[in-house]
Amino acid sequence: MNTLTYKKAGVDISEGDRFVSLISPMAKKTFRREVITDIGSFSALFKVDAKKYKKPVLVSGTDGVGTKLKIAFMTDRHDTVGIDLVAMCVNDILTSGAEPLFFLDYFATGRLKPEKAAEVVKGITVGCRQAGCSLIGGETAEMPGFYSEGEYDLAGFAVGVVDRDKIISGSKIKKGDAIIGLASNGLHSNGYSLVRKVFFGIKKTGVNQHVPELGSSLGEELLRPTRIYVKAFNALKDKVRIKGMAHITGGGITGNLPRIFPKGISAVIKKDSWPVPPIFHLIKKMGNVPDDEMRMTFNMGIGYIIVIPETETGKAISILKKAGYASFVIGTIEKGGRGTTYA
Repeated sequence: MNTLTYKKAGVDISEGDRFVSLISPMAKKTFRREVITDIGSFSALFKVDAKKYKKPVLVSGTDGVGTKLKIAFMTDRHDTVGIDLVAMCVNDILTSGAEPLFFLDYFATGRLKPEKAAEVVKGITVGCRQAGCSLIGGETAEMPGFYSEGEYDLAGFAVGVVDRDKIISGSKIKKGDAIIGLASNGLHSNGYSLVRKVFFGIKKTGVNQHVPELGSSLGEELLRPTRIYVKAFNALKDKVRIKGMAHITGGGITGNLPRIFPKGISAVIKKDSWPVPPIFHLIKKMGNVPDDEMRMTFNMGIGYIIVIPETETGKAISILKKAGYASFVIGTIEKGGRGTTYA
């Protein structure tokens, strides 16, 4: 009888070691001074600067990229979904006013291909640098027979910190406050099951096909990375009274904005107050998707929302523009009512 090894069963530990050697230099470039362990340890250590915070509160978030990964597989491009992974996590913890500190990832595949996996991690490090946090560790799982050939899954976990007295909860939002919408970079990381059904199921569009309305191939548009809004918040936080923030993901503005409201208030969104990117018009037209369904599924061009006093809108939009973020006054807070309505 021939001898059996772990490698013959489908798990190559030496390839895992080679993968770590490929990604370690990239990860180290994200390290803040508070990181006190190297990549490859059993655990990652991060020293919190206690002098910087009077009452530090840790804020955590975890997320994935969903079926946007299918587009990466179809195009064989893997250097952007890591940015999405970081963005989905750090934008969530940012809504509490937290400074992102560190990030960990989980990469699972049927057979590890170190160079391809390193492209994913390259994107993660780009996202971490944009967010100002450190990639301090992660897990690589090689699971033969569990995933289709050439496919993988991703999950991420972010931790940040905020002073207890500076937590942004939405509790002070009141009638008359302004709703500022920050432009998205397209679809971001939500709604891709519907997107794939429209383009590849119904219309049979090739992923590399040039689409005139988009000015690019379909794949290039669908892989646009999720925008990270940390620098936008940092530009505003000491200059404008921020009452609440919402990350616009699955559920759109309709489903996400009310999550930060205290009882007894609602939002009125002005439908034509920002430019809706062409990809959304195309999905609606090609899939015959109703307006309400579009708004409940996609960000429609607004990736992040900040609620501030109406008197500070001009200052906020000017600051955001200087920081490189297009923003718009997209609505107001009203007393009574429920959730979000469009006018």
